[in-house]
Amino acid sequence: MERRTHTAVLAAASLLLAAGCSSGGAAPHGAGTSSAPAKSAASPGASPSSEAPPAKGSVKVTATLVTGLKSPWGVAVLPGGDLLVGSRDTGKIVRVSAKNGKITELGSVPGVDPGGEGGLLGIAVPPSFGADHQVYAYFTTASDNRIARMVYDEKRPPGNQLGAPDTLFKGIPRGEIHNGGRIAFGPDKMLYAGTGETGDKGLAQDKKSPAGKILRMTPDGEPVHGNPAADSVVYDYGHRNVQGLAWDADDRLWASEFGQDTWDELNLIEPGRNYGWPEAEGKAKGAAAGSGFVDPIEEWRPAVASPSGIAYAKGSIWMASLRGERLWRIPLNGTKPVAAPQAFLEGTYGRLRTVVAAGDGTLWLVTSNTDGRGTPHKGDDRILRLKVS
Repeated sequence: MERRTHTAVLAAASLLLAAGCSSGGAAPHGAGTSSAPAKSAASPGASPSSEAPPAKGSVKVTATLVTGLKSPWGVAVLPGGDLLVGSRDTGKIVRVSAKNGKITELGSVPGVDPGGEGGLLGIAVPPSFGADHQVYAYFTTASDNRIARMVYDEKRPPGNQLGAPDTLFKGIPRGEIHNGGRIAFGPDKMLYAGTGETGDKGLAQDKKSPAGKILRMTPDGEPVHGNPAADSVVYDYGHRNVQGLAWDADDRLWASEFGQDTWDELNLIEPGRNYGWPEAEGKAKGAAAGSGFVDPIEEWRPAVASPSGIAYAKGSIWMASLRGERLWRIPLNGTKPVAAPQAFLEGTYGRLRTVVAAGDGTLWLVTSNTDGRGTPHKGDDRILRLKVS
């Protein structure tokens, strides 16, 4: 059953501004329900952590879980540790055993229309998964980007384990580029989605459009009481293409974003704030410049980043980079970096799409060399297990 379109849920959004060196693994490449926002998202000046991470960290590839994946994009960790992995270009979701890498196909998401940077993008499972067995997906159709959920019944035959999609939110503009697509459930048990502006820059500042935003909604796709604008899922705005979402130990929300020609960004997300695109890109655009835009916490040249997924582990944000072909570590003490970002696995496994915390201080890292922009090698694409510090 479809819920309201974006036009309806965003009808009051115009109030928004008024308010305010690896080892192991494979051979190297080329060689219910609180509705309050996450508590610290609205208070970025929270006290520093009493146990800040060291300035220098480490990454060790301890295993290759699986190889031969095609255009992997979204990843969700199931209770028990197995992974659900979506294929952007085929629209299929598979389950990968965390113990031995065995693949079981759940099925295909109906209506996926791949092309350019669109297709089956983010996937997520809710905190209630043990009771309702719902799988959420953000995907591109012939007319829009939308979010739907499906019941996953593992007792059914492989390939036929997904129920009919229940569309929760539709009308997110689609394009050949900048479709956003990352979704995740926050500590408040609400669903967050990062969107892109599809190359139409003005949409990022258009408070009536869900494009170029981070959206926050209930698990049923409805606006959450306490969002910046009444009856709207818009949580913030002024983004070019949000690709990663993660929460730190104090429930602060972080997001990675593709810049254009100058700066890629890691942002600390505050509800109702304006992150500047297209008027500004990178730092030195905030209050000191009189703009009211929020500066990123860190920035990179696109050649060494072009960030996609992010995860939080061991006191740091870990950021997968596509064009940069490396994994960045950003150590944090509260909201402030402890040291300059540190790069790992440079050029070793090619383009890196998604990084996910495994829940035990380790990470899953997903490559992205079969997406039409990489150079696939034998075994691509793969999922690596990382021990990090």
